[in-house]
Amino acid sequence: MHFANINDVNLHYQVIGAPEGKPTIVFANSLGTDFRIWRDVIVRLVGDYSIVTYDKRGHGLSDLGESQTMTDHVVDLAGLMDHLGIQSAIICGVSVGGLIAQGLYATRPDLVGALILCNTGMKIGTDELWNMRIEMVETKGISEIADGVLARWFTKGYREDNPADVAGYANMLTRTPAKGYTGTSAAIRDTDFTEQAAEIKVPTICIAGDQDGATPPELVKAMAKTIPNAFYEEIKDCGHIPSIECGQYLTDVMTAFMAKLTRE
Repeated sequence: MHFANINDVNLHYQVIGAPEGKPTIVFANSLGTDFRIWRDVIVRLVGDYSIVTYDKRGHGLSDLGESQTMTDHVVDLAGLMDHLGIQSAIICGVSVGGLIAQGLYATRPDLVGALILCNTGMKIGTDELWNMRIEMVETKGISEIADGVLARWFTKGYREDNPADVAGYANMLTRTPAKGYTGTSAAIRDTDFTEQAAEIKVPTICIAGDQDGATPPELVKAMAKTIPNAFYEEIKDCGHIPSIECGQYLTDVMTAFMAKLTRE
């Protein structure tokens, strides 16, 4: 395990190296998860890319921090990349991780060579939705919302066929610090990168799950239309976290996109 103190927050991260000259991919996670959600993708990329994963503040083994605003999350990732000496990486973010990736490009474009935006949008959800969820977690705990969240994370077929896995991911969700969850929920609520998305100039692919109940395909497609020259890919029979439910297909989409980068 590796830890670094960034912006007075101890961040848990992992670096998996590759031969010199290989591109670096930085993965940013969704709300209520840690970097283990990328395992099935990472094992298929090892050796071909240098890989960085990390737990954002308030999640996994990272510190909670005094706040969890979008600015906090973006500055944390920039600080971690500076700490590791990484520039012009491929930033792959899912859900709030995709918002963090967009925020990173808006403030530190030198760190971003390309964007892979999975199951995310320029703005996710409504104030009412996030306020209700925050209130529920503050009054009754994350376990109270777990079933609904898992139903958005995974398709019905996946939940029925993989009950042990779903129970494990429920543990990941419910063991997230409540303040980390609610703080990051507020960060999502308060973020709208519509104007910034129109200014993205690096190669970008926007990936949706056709059964995603949190960031439906229409939301992802609207983002792809806003970002100049962005690609759009929709994964069949997939919920909100494709790295878990459709790891092989997601990896294939990513590698095809990244292969185009090397040819340009």
